[in-house]
Amino acid sequence: MRKIVVLPSKIQLSKLLSVIVLVLGLFSCIPQKEFVLLQDKDDTKNYLNTFGQEGNVTDTYFLRANDYLFINVSTPDPKISEFFNQGQMGSGGNTQQNQTFFYYQLDDTMNIDFPYVGKINLAGCNVKLAKARIQDALKPFLKEYSLTVKLASNTFTTMGEFGKQGVHNMQKEQVTIFEAIALAGGIKAYGKSKEVQLVRQTPQGPVTYIIDITDKNIVNSVYYHIYPNDFLYVRPMKAKQWGIGESFSLGMISALLALYLTINSVK
Repeated sequence: MRKIVVLPSKIQLSKLLSVIVLVLGLFSCIPQKEFVLLQDKDDTKNYLNTFGQEGNVTDTYFLRANDYLFINVSTPDPKISEFFNQGQMGSGGNTQQNQTFFYYQLDDTMNIDFPYVGKINLAGCNVKLAKARIQDALKPFLKEYSLTVKLASNTFTTMGEFGKQGVHNMQKEQVTIFEAIALAGGIKAYGKSKEVQLVRQTPQGPVTYIIDITDKNIVNSVYYHIYPNDFLYVRPMKAKQWGIGESFSLGMISALLALYLTINSVK
């Protein structure tokens, strides 16, 4: 016996397509408040506000093993300067003062091996304290000199819903979280901008913070600047986990509309 296949009518197809388009539209459309930055939200947001108190990043970042420092010793005698600048030349190039920098890596015991001076321990130091310790180590050997110390290993890492995942150079000593996101290619449409995870290394160990970058209060918080070795992760929204991606939803809607128009065009 033959099976009789009953095809849906045009009206039934029209209703079905309307429901499908509506459902896809609800899942694929992201509310504006989910991704608009610097919104005027409640001032009581749980951010540690220390604007004007924390200083710059090089003041608050404490050196770790395997970090690199750019160091330059300048004296009135070029030959003496050359003698004390025998580290490996770094990619930092020349500053406006036309100083050539050399970089030194901190070993596992937080020492750098400085030419002629020997080991200098920099445990528990930020960049300013490190400069002071190096100056103390140079005092027995030099009377007239200037010393410049800069952090060389200034990178951060991004994973998740970023345009570019991986390790990024900070390019300058102070980088805001928005500059960091821009360097990482921005957050994708289905990234949770309200729940950016920041993992920061501290002397007590790694600490994880949850940051809402849509809240303007972040500007005055300790999370506004990225520190060297920070890790940023953005989770995907459920819409992406359900398989509704940026191109999928739009392509599906277009295909369904095309099918609907084709059916209606049939006399």
